[in-house]
Amino acid sequence: MKYAFENLEVWQKSRILVKSVYQLTNTFPNDGKYELTSQLRRASISVSSNIAEGSTRWSHKDQARFYEIAFGSLIEVLNQLILSDDLNFLPGDSMKNIRTDIDSIDRMLNSLHQSTKKLITPSAKKL
Repeated sequence: MKYAFENLEVWQKSRILVKSVYQLTNTFPNDGKYELTSQLRRASISVSSNIAEGSTRWSHKDQARFYEIAFGSLIEVLNQLILSDDLNFLPGDSMKNIRTDIDSIDRMLNSLHQSTKKLITPSAKKL
């Protein structure tokens, strides 16, 4: 049996982000590895986990909230990657490449959130 979240492209892309983050953090130098590695990995996992959990909620309000949390985690990942790049922990064009992935997830997550929010916002009555 396949659950609904497994069909969501944004969830599929968030899984790829987790894999990318793990691969990148494996290259971090030992002196800065623990703190940023741990934070980045947890935040990236949080993106996909909150998308999955949100998709299973019965109320649209709960769904929207979990998508908001996923977005917050995505921005946390971006921030930590920017800091990692500032510290020269990221090789070559890896920041540019992963930023493209993050931007894509951001757009899809925003669309998912907006469509869910429309379902909880009462429409105006026509006169």
